Amino acid sequence: MAGLEIRSGKPSSYEEAVSSKDCTKWQYAMEEEMASLKANKTWDLVPRPKNQKLVRCKWLYKLKEGMSPTDPIRFKARLVAKGFTQREYIDYIEIFSPVVKFKTIRIMLALVVQNDLELEQLDVKTTFLHGDLEELIYMDQPAGFTDKIYLDYVCLLKKSLYELKQSPR
Repeated sequence: MAGLEIRSGKPSSYEEAVSSKDCTKWQYAMEEEMASLKANKTWDLVPRPKNQKLVRCKWLYKLKEGMSPTDPIRFKARLVAKGFTQREYIDYIEIFSPVVKFKTIRIMLALVVQNDLELEQLDVKTTFLHGDLEELIYMDQPAGFTDKIYLDYVCLLKKSLYELKQSPR
């Protein structure tokens, strides 16, 4: 099946990724993710406010098979927030997760067949990165991408990041 995740050979931390034999591929994957985050204006670097709790972040790594057997394995890196540290009514008020029902998918597929339409699937890289945040959320700078000039600055999130409690809104 195309695009399947490969379970073995992926690092479990930033340190492991940059010290692996595939470190250049992992570095490129992280740079690609950071470019996407910057293009979406996901955060601003700001001085760390006093007495403000930070949400930490971490890198998640995946190896994915190509679309065909001849395609090379893809190295994917995603920056995620450690949203499990957020506290209800302090860091967020509500959680909402839109979910599609199988009944809806079946109806859509039936309409496609009945009307002789074509259906395409999309793989959206930045699904959660379009939601504007209402709350003030400060996050530490990502491992390996700390700004050399503003070492003590933090990321003031403007857009949602994967694993935040606010992400699915």
